[in-house]
Amino acid sequence: MPTASASATAFWATPSTECPASGVRISSPGTSAAMGLRALGLELVNCGTKPYRLDGYPVLRLFDGDGDPIPVRVVDGAKEITSGFDDPPRPLTLRPGERAGAAVLWRNLVTDSTVVATNGERLEVAPAVGVPAQVVGLDGPIDLGNTGRIGVSAWKKRAPDPAPTPTRPDSPVPSRSAPGSPVPLP
Repeated sequence: MPTASASATAFWATPSTECPASGVRISSPGTSAAMGLRALGLELVNCGTKPYRLDGYPVLRLFDGDGDPIPVRVVDGAKEITSGFDDPPRPLTLRPGERAGAAVLWRNLVTDSTVVATNGERLEVAPAVGVPAQVVGLDGPIDLGNTGRIGVSAWKKRAPDPAPTPTRPDSPVPSRSAPGSPVPLP
């Protein structure tokens, strides 16, 4: 039986910032939950030096607090869970530094009172079938209820992060005067 600290580590593990040998790093920016529908974002970054090709869906494995695999049916898209995430996969190539995203979707729903509800405490994600998986840090459990299914959208290329807006070198710098005081002009 895991200790409370071991269980907490499974949920909130800090993702590695190092680039794995595969040349891609998978992480999660967090979970969104509303009215029983959950969405966990996935981000894959090409942190390597060569182009990386993707075509399809992330491969998911879910584990309980004891580290045992949870038998779960992974649905490509979300047709059995919700609408709007069923765009088919398209081949894409990520240059170094580029990123792709996907969403993991599930409902915290109990459909049979005789079946115990399931919480996933560790998620492993592989970019594709046959490629090594990576543990993705979670911000809480994957609370499946007892549906036994989880959906995943296809990988989709993400726009690059916007570059920070440079400040003009001749723009005035506010003084450290009291609030409401006039700012001296250069």
